[in-house]
Amino acid sequence: MTAKFSHPSDFPQDSTSDILFNYTHSKPGSIPGTISIGDLAKPPEINLIEYNSDRHEYGTNLTPEECLPHLNTDSVSWIDVGGLGNRATLEKLGEVFELHPLVLADIVNVPQRPKLEDHQNQLVIITQMVNFEPTDRGIWLEQVSFVLSENYLLTVQEEPQQDCFSPVRDRLSKNKGTIRQRQADYLTYALWDTIIDGYFPVLEMYGEKIEALQELVMSQPTKATLGKIYQIKRDLLGLRRAVWPQRDILNALIRDGHTLISDRTIRYFKDIYDHTVQIIDTIEIYRELASGLMDVYLSAASNKMNEIMKLLAVVSTIFIPLTFIAGVYGMNFNTAASPKNMPELDWYWGYPLCLAAMLSLALALSVYFWRKGWLN
Repeated sequence: MTAKFSHPSDFPQDSTSDILFNYTHSKPGSIPGTISIGDLAKPPEINLIEYNSDRHEYGTNLTPEECLPHLNTDSVSWIDVGGLGNRATLEKLGEVFELHPLVLADIVNVPQRPKLEDHQNQLVIITQMVNFEPTDRGIWLEQVSFVLSENYLLTVQEEPQQDCFSPVRDRLSKNKGTIRQRQADYLTYALWDTIIDGYFPVLEMYGEKIEALQELVMSQPTKATLGKIYQIKRDLLGLRRAVWPQRDILNALIRDGHTLISDRTIRYFKDIYDHTVQIIDTIEIYRELASGLMDVYLSAASNKMNEIMKLLAVVSTIFIPLTFIAGVYGMNFNTAASPKNMPELDWYWGYPLCLAAMLSLALALSVYFWRKGWLN
């Protein structure tokens, strides 16, 4: 698993979760091409779809050797590998498909930065796919590798049955559109386009979270709210890192072309490029909104502090004259020595009159501050 994001349903709560990176890179100093298997990686599942305009065949739980006869046929073969948890199977896969050791290492040692490489009669593309599951798992990124040849397409994913390729499989099985009349390069476009389109509903979720945060920041500028803002900024940064390089490799592919991709199919890759640019623009807008929420939070927190300080100042102002009166009449004077030494001390109603004066003064100040609007 490349990166894990906070679940959208967790947003209203106070808890937040950071983006987690589970690296499976080789140890420093390892021989180039060394593959590293993660502790949580699942065993590979190899599935095959072979098709042309007239037929469609599907095979499951194949071995790398069983894929070999399907690599040089008149049909298009899509070999889909899900899971990176068996070194022997992955090494055998590299032998069958004649993958360079460095290419195999890039496919297995995740995460890799999305990139495009030309290896003789193969075109290697590494991308990042965003997945969403309406459970505790939420949203996460997964690396997907494409190895395109003339008659086949090899896709390698981190996990089995955790992709967004179901619409493409459905189009192949039901012969929808023109996908079964086209070659492996068009299949590459269809799968990559599905990956890019998968970012749109995720961004829509984050747009809703930002809208909810705008109201929450004004009403509850607490540390929990601040943590949610930081979480969104981190998640958007993770999405940006996944999409931005894909725009670059799409631009390079469209600009330079490739012998394995026809000019007719290149036009479709331009459509993916446009979607990628749109996604990046949306991410940048949301990042600016999240940064703006930080300013709003600081302003709201400052205003809240000012209101508290104003209330304390009002309370202090009310009690200052009361404290003065209590302090004056708390002094010890001898009225027998002089009639000017507080004659009020000998009054019969002196104590009730003092309390009444203090209460009247407090009420008068409260009414005055209320009319000024300082107690709202």
